[in-house]
Amino acid sequence: MTVSAAKSDVFAPASIASQFVKARLAGTSVAGYPGGVLPETMAEGYAVQDLAINAWPDELVGWKVGYVPPQHQARLGAERLAGCIFKNKLWEAAAAPTPFRAIEGGFTAVEAEFIVRLGKDAPADKTDWTAEEAADYVGDLILGVEIAGSPLATINVLGPPIVASDFGNNDGQILGPVLANWRDIAWEDMAVETTINGIVVGTGTAASIPGSPLAALAFLLGHVAARGRPLKKGMLVTTGASTGIHDVVAGDAARVSFGALGQVECIAVPAQ
Repeated sequence: MTVSAAKSDVFAPASIASQFVKARLAGTSVAGYPGGVLPETMAEGYAVQDLAINAWPDELVGWKVGYVPPQHQARLGAERLAGCIFKNKLWEAAAAPTPFRAIEGGFTAVEAEFIVRLGKDAPADKTDWTAEEAADYVGDLILGVEIAGSPLATINVLGPPIVASDFGNNDGQILGPVLANWRDIAWEDMAVETTINGIVVGTGTAASIPGSPLAALAFLLGHVAARGRPLKKGMLVTTGASTGIHDVVAGDAARVSFGALGQVECIAVPAQ
């Protein structure tokens, strides 16, 4: 089912956030960007996201980091973007494939992820971080899968401010094995392969993430502190799509293999 977006001739963050939240809760798509007037800056996108976070009836337990395509970076003044992860969209991987929803008429994809679980609270007033400083806040490094998802089919096509405005295009997180000795392994030696329905669709390593997963964590630590939402012990941070963004529809099965380090399997099911 597709919900028609209410049209406006002005940028209306509260209305946009409300319509995205309503569609996500119902598991339905939207016919176009709510209101029709798109956010033009990352600040405008995050203004919508903050309102949606406040309206979402669940606990915020983490954040995703995405990479801003190079052609947009200078215009937007950003290399990365952030999205939100909620408790009811967090799953532990098991032997059987983990089911996740695909909204018909919306957008759904899987992304291989190196995920940080914070080992201690981050300072609320520190907004500038280095990768080396960020490393001290890593409690666990977890291998997993991000479910990228939105009621809006064209979310990635429309650009980073639009992605930021709808939860950062996140619709869940699957946690796989904990990599206990990650500090002893070079990023380029953490190999990843993603398959959809048995076909290899992407390969990479932790070094595929620009600057390393720690650079992504450093960005996120500063970004959320600047928004008044500093990271707390136990919160999760996904650091980037190490093999790319792989579109799926209901019925598709995905496997993300980290070689000898472990794997995560999941399957898309129709949104209810």
